[in-house]
Amino acid sequence: MNTYKKWRGQVVGVNKKVPLSNNRLSTYVNFDNAATTPPFKSVIERITEFAGWYSSIHRGKGYKSRLCSTIYEEARGDILNFVKADPDYYTPIYVKNTTEAINKLAYTLGQDTDNRNIIITTSMEHHSNDLPWRKYFKVEYIKLNEKGQLSLDDLESKLIKHRGKVRLVTVGGASNVTGYLNPIYQIAGLAHKYGTEVMIDGAQLIPHHPVEMSPKKAGERLDYLAFSGHKMYAPFGTGVLIAPQKTFASNTPDQVGGGTVDIVTPDFVRWHTPPHKEEAGSPNLMGIVALTEAIKILNEFGMESILNHEKRLTDYTLKRLNKIPDVILYGNKFNSKDRLGIIPFNIDGLSHESIATILAGEGGIAVRNGCFCAQPYVQQLLNISEQEIRARINNPDLPHPGLIRISFGLYNTFQEIDRLIDMVKVIVSNKEYYYRKTKINF
Repeated sequence: MNTYKKWRGQVVGVNKKVPLSNNRLSTYVNFDNAATTPPFKSVIERITEFAGWYSSIHRGKGYKSRLCSTIYEEARGDILNFVKADPDYYTPIYVKNTTEAINKLAYTLGQDTDNRNIIITTSMEHHSNDLPWRKYFKVEYIKLNEKGQLSLDDLESKLIKHRGKVRLVTVGGASNVTGYLNPIYQIAGLAHKYGTEVMIDGAQLIPHHPVEMSPKKAGERLDYLAFSGHKMYAPFGTGVLIAPQKTFASNTPDQVGGGTVDIVTPDFVRWHTPPHKEEAGSPNLMGIVALTEAIKILNEFGMESILNHEKRLTDYTLKRLNKIPDVILYGNKFNSKDRLGIIPFNIDGLSHESIATILAGEGGIAVRNGCFCAQPYVQQLLNISEQEIRARINNPDLPHPGLIRISFGLYNTFQEIDRLIDMVKVIVSNKEYYYRKTKINF
């Protein structure tokens, strides 16, 4: 337990007092880590220390500039090592976040489909791993079961049906709604078996679970991986796309300008080699410094230890929520098997917006509510009919369906969960009162 107290002590803001609706102050409980995480204290210390050395990178001959160029380039090795990616095969491209990473890859692959115009994905994806592909490809969606898990049989069926036409299989490593862990290595094996590649949206996966891009089983390598610093305790505007070097060798970059070129004349351009050709403009060096420091801390804590701690939090929460009448759980309702520390729920008779408002205003507890940028998935989990969806398309003022989401970080505690459970019990015991008070209903 002392280990987890040490982890908590490494996170900024965990003991902040926030005002409640009665104007009293309460220690903030953050169960919204799937959206973003607070920074590690050492991340703040590192960028503060580094600020005095900050300068422009590449081509500058001053000491600070040369130092910053070295830090910028050496960080790529830290990133590749973190996900066990072969530096002779992969290149890490700095981006703002996972959304930009996936848009960049979709643009690049979409410029030359070579008659492979189909993307296979799932309806459990974050919009950022769905909408970019629709711009350039026909998208096929893998079937999900009643719990919201993808079907490997249906994936293989689609790979067989569209053999030779599939440009990429792209899935989230873990759902940001249910926390389900997708079998990414089995998916990679199937993709490679039928002659295509795999991309993993690692935004939810990377901060909570160990990942190997180059596993021992050769056919299961992960071709592409994207993730964001702001979900891994380094919220300073940097993300990463890791890709085979060959993917970006001959394309025109999606963004052009400073840093992307080797030679420019009035009628000729020769692009730089990757990854630099894909990193237009002055980079977010502070964000990269923050990300590498966060990786250092995560490695020190141990990703397996982090995963196991968050699983214990999940099991404890599910056990207690299952004992409360009128609490509706979604996905795997009973344990942490094959999932991360994300729990979606509702309370019968109250809207998700009401519940989140009450938890924050009366308990100082932060959760997220709504569809979490994954509307098709939430629609399926809630069994929303096509007729209901069409009605809301035609009338945007209709109530928005959704869920409450609890999502854990490595610094959360069982005592914080007890506070949540106590508040949920209060809400359930006083539904009529809260229904009238919030006036937010179905």
